[in-house]
Amino acid sequence: MDGDLGDFLRTRRARIQPEEVGLPSHGRRRVPGLRREEVAQLAGVSVDYYIRLEQGRGPSVSDAVLDAVARVLRLDETEHAYLHAVARPRKQGARPAAPRVRAGIQLLLDSMDRTPAFVLDRRMTVLAWNALADAVFGYSATTAEARSIPRQVFLDPAAHDFYPEWQAVAAQSVAHLRVQAGHHHNDRQLTALVGELSLKSEDFRRLWADHQVRECAYGVKRVQHPVAGRLVFPYETLTLPGEGDLALLVYTPEPGSETAERLALLGSWASAEVR
Repeated sequence: MDGDLGDFLRTRRARIQPEEVGLPSHGRRRVPGLRREEVAQLAGVSVDYYIRLEQGRGPSVSDAVLDAVARVLRLDETEHAYLHAVARPRKQGARPAAPRVRAGIQLLLDSMDRTPAFVLDRRMTVLAWNALADAVFGYSATTAEARSIPRQVFLDPAAHDFYPEWQAVAAQSVAHLRVQAGHHHNDRQLTALVGELSLKSEDFRRLWADHQVRECAYGVKRVQHPVAGRLVFPYETLTLPGEGDLALLVYTPEPGSETAERLALLGSWASAEVR
């Protein structure tokens, strides 16, 4: 995605005030945060070199330079890795076939009878799920396209009611897509997804332009289920070794909590309907 490196660096420069890095802040500034000249000075590179980097004309940039820029811009671990990925995109082979979930992984999902769990690909499309995840999210009753979490969050009007903290869910979804886009720059399906959401959702366009990058490794998600009511889910995301970019996401309600009790009832209702 052309321009990602320059836009990312500009947004990171904008969030750091000169006095935070020991530079004088007097005088009128045309842009917020650090100037390109100041980043170059602090990183120990020439201004011209840094400008070429922001313009995407530095494919041979070294680890040392990228690490120095990351230090000056105070990038966290995820942002640091993203900088390396977009500054020096790796050559990737032919587009792999659509990922498939092995039978053994489906058995693993089905064995989790007290926790909703599902498998995601890098584009945040749900590929497989267990009965409780289906009871909460209704995956089996939707199309493959509708099982795209970003599409659901930004294009389904019901998402605002389903996710009481919709803004946080939306920002997290975009930040995770940014990470994936940085590491898989030639993924045509991912590029098409970003293009579709940018065209159809003003909220997505705004969040995408912020260039936030963040892994969805763990946290808490709240949903307002139409039958079970408010559910609070701590969650963990686990990579699946040997499965490419597939990840297992498991919701783990506190034992004995109201959510656990409501989830048990929801699971019983769902099982009764199947019978």
